[in-house]
Amino acid sequence: MQTSARRDLSQGFNNYFRIDRVVEGPLLDEVFHVRHEVYCEDLGFEPERPDRREVDPYDAHSVHCLLRTAAAPHTRVGCTRIVLTDPADPYAPLPFERSCAATLDRSIVDPARLPRGSIAEISRLAVRAQYRRRKGEEHTAVAIQEQDFTAFGAQQRFPFIPTSLLLGAVALAEHNDVETIFVLTEPRLAAHFSHLGVEVRQIGAAISHRGTRVPSVMHIEEIIRNMRSLIRPLWEIVRQQIREGSGPV
Repeated sequence: MQTSARRDLSQGFNNYFRIDRVVEGPLLDEVFHVRHEVYCEDLGFEPERPDRREVDPYDAHSVHCLLRTAAAPHTRVGCTRIVLTDPADPYAPLPFERSCAATLDRSIVDPARLPRGSIAEISRLAVRAQYRRRKGEEHTAVAIQEQDFTAFGAQQRFPFIPTSLLLGAVALAEHNDVETIFVLTEPRLAAHFSHLGVEVRQIGAAISHRGTRVPSVMHIEEIIRNMRSLIRPLWEIVRQQIREGSGPV
């Protein structure tokens, strides 16, 4: 891929978006509002809450990233989080360990046998409706289609939003010394990682959980080492912004 195409992607992201690491404060409320809008109001996955904040017990030991527009007033676009193991109870299951307890292939990997401080799960990936309004995307939390990659490298075709959120999750994991990351997601989103040069290994049978979902595992060091050259400048921008922490409110 030509250097100019890689530069166009990094500049394109900087022109339109910013991504922040969020642990507390006003931006955390922004994350919870995005999740409520997508998971409760749009998709009906969770009950609506009077305060329009979608939260769950895992948020107590999670770190989040929030994608917003680059220009003030920095309109929120989407979010995701990584769920860390509970420091007060490290062997308490992560969300996918509960959902997939009966279907995980523990001959591939057994999360219960890994150092619990080195694992995490990507979850609550959500993009607001106005940024995922192509045909067929109304009933999914994240917009991604195979044709996004038919002209891979052309800025106008590149799926900035899901890609930057996924890279944000990887950067959160790296920042928190996570070595192994799990995800329970629809197959097309898992396949999106492979387009980025990431090896995604399915570790169990698909389950029915808000549609068909497959559990997968990835290794942070391998993701970073094997990332496609096209993606690397975008990765460096996302990584830098995540390391800097929360931006302007």
